[in-house]
Amino acid sequence: MQMKKITQITAVVMISTALCGLAACKKAAKQTENVAMPVTAVKVLKTDLPWNIEYPAQVAGSLEIQVRAQVGGILQARLFDEGAYVKQGTQLFQIDPKEYEVALQKAEGALAQAQSEESRTKRDFERMKKLRADNAVSRKDYDDSLSAYEAAQAAVKVAKAGVNEAKINLEYTKVLAPISGITGKEAQSVGSLVSPAGNGLLTTMVQIHPLWANFSMPSSQFYKLASGYLSGTITLDEKGDTPLYVEAITSDGRVYPEKGKIIFFDSTENVKTASLAIKAEFPNPKNQRMLMPGQFIRVRLIGATYKDAVLVPASAVLSTPTGNLVYVVGSDNKLKAQPITAQLQDDLYIVSEGLKGGETIISSGLIKMKPEMLVSPQVQDFALPASALPTAPSTATAIDVDAFDKAIGKGVESDEQDVAPAQETTETKN
Repeated sequence: MQMKKITQITAVVMISTALCGLAACKKAAKQTENVAMPVTAVKVLKTDLPWNIEYPAQVAGSLEIQVRAQVGGILQARLFDEGAYVKQGTQLFQIDPKEYEVALQKAEGALAQAQSEESRTKRDFERMKKLRADNAVSRKDYDDSLSAYEAAQAAVKVAKAGVNEAKINLEYTKVLAPISGITGKEAQSVGSLVSPAGNGLLTTMVQIHPLWANFSMPSSQFYKLASGYLSGTITLDEKGDTPLYVEAITSDGRVYPEKGKIIFFDSTENVKTASLAIKAEFPNPKNQRMLMPGQFIRVRLIGATYKDAVLVPASAVLSTPTGNLVYVVGSDNKLKAQPITAQLQDDLYIVSEGLKGGETIISSGLIKMKPEMLVSPQVQDFALPASALPTAPSTATAIDVDAFDKAIGKGVESDEQDVAPAQETTETKN
């Protein structure tokens, strides 16, 4: 009986101890929930920001041609170094001219004969004209002498055309550079028989002053640029002759020293890529080869500025299947998940919806954050990178699309190419 009481007392003690332990655990857990987690945070910026979006581009010569033989014959000589820069009018090839020299001599002889016949018929006609005035010859004899003279005059014109043709063909044996530019490899070796209808391609040439850079801008960005300009949220630099120009950046990070200007916007969207084709022109007055046709580079638009842009660092944005969001620290230090609409540029997000500027947001460790979590924010400075420093705002006064087109095209002149009267068949490649 006494043993049974001891057992009951032991059981009561154990249950009491367990209940006390459970209460202590709940109290400790409650105390843990009330402890604020230290986190890193930044203030949302609101400032002016340059557009500075880069696009992949490919360089092309402003004129790319094929140099072809205009007459047939044996290719006697190549007079240039492959890949060298040559000026317009420089002789590139020599085709055997003997055949064409003989043809010119024949044409000149035929002309001399025609001119002699013209002189004879003219003298006959002058005599007939005097005799006809005295009514000493018939009307038919007079008409026959006039017809013979007119036929001789026409024969002289034909002979002169033959001489000109023979001279042109002889000149074509000297194949000249129709433009100033870089030569390609020879397509026919010395000693080959070339002909215009067959293997007439001799080499290619590329004009490198100016150069073109072809790239594409997503249609959404073009719409944002145009609509932002018209609404005043994006301004264009009014300083200088070109409010919106282009910088070229090579693969090693060097910036091409000459400014480019936009000379072409495609009138229709590429439905496969949802983008617009754009062409920029870069001067190359020294014919240097920092940029070369076919080279892949990056281009950056300069002169457009977001006015009062709302900016957050890329590290503060969490991408989810439903979109981007940030964690905003409330006045009670509790977190709120805030969806945003934003565009990435230079490790910054430009927020168009969801934030107004001045809010405190979490900038790291977003995976561990949860809504309503109590935090202790350690606010750090949020400085813009050097490439994204704001430019001086300009005043946009235009309110129509024509004004926008005029602004981006300001200073763009008509595209005139320096091409000699072709002695070679040339094919332009855009």
